[in-house]
Amino acid sequence: MESHVRILAILRIVAGCLGILIAAAALLAFGGLAGLLAATEAAREAEAWIAVPVLAAIGGALFFAILIVSLPSIIAGAGLLKYRPWARILTIVLSAIDLLNVPLGTALGIYGLWVLLARNSRILFERRFGPLG
Repeated sequence: MESHVRILAILRIVAGCLGILIAAAALLAFGGLAGLLAATEAAREAEAWIAVPVLAAIGGALFFAILIVSLPSIIAGAGLLKYRPWARILTIVLSAIDLLNVPLGTALGIYGLWVLLARNSRILFERRFGPLG
C-alpha cells in the first residue's frame, strides 16, 4: 500500500501544479485581452475603458480562485509523502470533492478514496505517527 500512497501523493502534487499553471494562463489571457483592448483604436471610446478593468478583474478573480483550490492539493501531496495523518484526512476531503470534477478529477478522487480508506493505509499512517498524529 506504500506505493499507492506515494503514487497518490505525486498525482496530487501534479494536479495542484497543473491547476496553478491553468490559473497563470487565465491571468495572462485576461490581462492580455485587457492590454490589447487598451492599445486598440476602440480604446479611445469611453465604453472600451470600462471593459479593460473588468477583464483584468475577471482574470485576477479566476487566478485566485483556481490558486485557492490548487494549493491544498500540493500541500496534501507533500504531507502524504511524509505519511502525515493530517494529510490523509485532507486528501480524503479533497478526493471527495474531486468526485464532482468529471472525468479526471473523478478518477483521482476514486483512487484517492480507495487508497486512503483502505485498512492497510490507515495502519500505515498510524504506525508512522501514532493514532493522533
